[in-house]
Amino acid sequence: MCFKGMLTIDIISVQPNMFRGFLEESIVGRAVKKGACRINIINLRDFAEGPYRKVDDKIYGGGPGMLMMCPPWFKAVESRLAEGESARVIMTSPAGRKFDQRTAEELSKSEHIVFMCGHYEGFDKRIETLATDMFSLGDFVMTGGELAAAAMTDAIVRLLPGVLGGGVEATANESFSNGGVLEAPQYTHPVDFRGMKVPDILLSGDHAKIEAWRRAKALELTRERRPDILTPNS
Repeated sequence: MCFKGMLTIDIISVQPNMFRGFLEESIVGRAVKKGACRINIINLRDFAEGPYRKVDDKIYGGGPGMLMMCPPWFKAVESRLAEGESARVIMTSPAGRKFDQRTAEELSKSEHIVFMCGHYEGFDKRIETLATDMFSLGDFVMTGGELAAAAMTDAIVRLLPGVLGGGVEATANESFSNGGVLEAPQYTHPVDFRGMKVPDILLSGDHAKIEAWRRAKALELTRERRPDILTPNS
């Protein structure tokens, strides 16, 4: 259920308590308190039947582990969607496309996001029909999708207006946002620490030269550490 003009994020999980500290201690928690967004944690087992609230079962055709069942997931996701609503329903999966900063920027403009946190050996294939998107954090496998959903939520929420201090400039020149390159090196006090000195240009007060230095250093750092993200014209 979303609220017009405010991003609502629903996270459906079999381990809802994993999100307690994340929501109480982080920037995300402060964003909720400030009214920048709403985040609801939904226990998948509330939509399961029987005395044990079972959400998984053996795999047809054999195989190790247990697979998440269709009925609880369809009930849970459908309970969060208003009739005719076009929410982004995101399934966490190693088979999903890689989540990146551009995706976070795109999703931060949404009104309603529903995260489906996988667990056990994953989802029954038919559950994928609920999802509008499938995302992965990278080429590795975790025991559940909770950490992935938390990471994606953090990346999205910090982009919402008013969440970070400094206005739009707070995120304008970050890694991956500033022309698709890494952020330039930054320094603070002291000027000289164990012989490692702040570059003179940053102490000059010449803002045009400082900006040119930062652009050059950002490109240099990207070529050194992440040449894979550079465009042909970089």
